[in-house]
Amino acid sequence: MLYIILFIIGFVILIKGADYLVDGASSIARRLSVSDLVIGLTIVAFGTSTPELLVNLFASIQGKTDIAIGNILGSNIANILLILGISSIIYPLSVTRGTVWKEIPFSLLAAVVLGIMANDQFFDHTGFSSLTRTDGLIFLSFFIIFLYYTFGIAKRVEGTEEHLRLRKKTLPASLMMILLGLVGLILGGKWIVDGAVYLANLFGMSESLIGLTIVAVGTSLPELATSAVAAYRKNVEIAVGNVVGSNIFNIFFVLGISATIKPLPFKVPNNIDIGVVILASLLLFLSMFTGEKRSLDRWEGALLLVLYAGYIGVLIRFEFL
Repeated sequence: MLYIILFIIGFVILIKGADYLVDGASSIARRLSVSDLVIGLTIVAFGTSTPELLVNLFASIQGKTDIAIGNILGSNIANILLILGISSIIYPLSVTRGTVWKEIPFSLLAAVVLGIMANDQFFDHTGFSSLTRTDGLIFLSFFIIFLYYTFGIAKRVEGTEEHLRLRKKTLPASLMMILLGLVGLILGGKWIVDGAVYLANLFGMSESLIGLTIVAVGTSLPELATSAVAAYRKNVEIAVGNVVGSNIFNIFFVLGISATIKPLPFKVPNNIDIGVVILASLLLFLSMFTGEKRSLDRWEGALLLVLYAGYIGVLIRFEFL
């Protein structure tokens, strides 16, 4: 029972820790005269992915690779099918040409690259597959390219300042928030992994299923809050950019760091989940050309939610067959 309580509390302090870390780092960045646009596209984007990062680090260190890989794949699926589905129902999400032709395809590329690198046994005819340290370093190289592109588009993104509502705090307060944020992330990440393992054993479920569902949705709550609020405020570019950017962060940065620290064994059944990530990214890209051009309409958002419910249903059905 204690593990379940800590599991729930872990999500709360993990997400709050991410908030504190973002607020503290953003305040210091403003003191260093870094523009709000760059802060929004880097620090805030990184902050919404820190829950996935900390959970993956603890899962990797403890050898719970099913949770680590399931968390990333499940988060990326939830980001598109669940979060963009909900956000587009709140308000149709229109995006710029750059998002359609650059950011969304880049997130699709991330999923395809993951599928290739994780399948050594198919491409190299080895006896097993894994994400090695070399794969991790390649992921991080792609991530550096993404950061370079992000800084390059900072000047063309409008509305970030209004959405972020950044406030400059005193230096001691900023440092204290960063410290509290890190403590919250570390404790929350450990409790979530421990709780996920306990729940899997308690209910006879695989750690992969727990990672793909409960842990993935829980660590995606910052993205849900950011995109839903942005959609409500009709700041639609931020709503879509937050999700697409998070998906790129999750694969190239989070999995890159995780695999570099400790190689992650990859199981063939996870290819189905990679396929769903690729399919979801393709559907997001194609939705920009159906209905209202360069827009995710409400009916398309409803379709994404139906697909997510179907995906979860299939996961659970196959788990207990």
